[in-house]
Amino acid sequence: MLSLSTLFTSIPMTLAQAQGQQSSWLGMMPLVLIVVVMYFLMIRPQRKRQKEHQAMVSALKSGDEVVTSGGIYGTVAGVDEKGQTLWLKITGDIKIKIDRGAIARVENQPMTPTS
Repeated sequence: MLSLSTLFTSIPMTLAQAQGQQSSWLGMMPLVLIVVVMYFLMIRPQRKRQKEHQAMVSALKSGDEVVTSGGIYGTVAGVDEKGQTLWLKITGDIKIKIDRGAIARVENQPMTPTS
């Protein structure tokens, strides 16, 4: 009489021997599918946002109203092209020097009409 443990170990081994090489390919298929889904749901949208942010930061010019990642509202008073920094006028005569990467968004972008 066969024991229960022998039955459970012999059936998968028999199926694996019958399928041969196909079982290893089919065993990897869920992992490949998970990687593809992660790429399209997580990695690709993040790269798109990074490219949009880089284009926005590259297009900054004097007079643009911006918000920094720290929540400081101000107007771009000067742009240092080679140093990747800019001068932000906060109020009156107060100006601070910040890195371009610290800009979260531009406030005075023209609105597109909706139909």
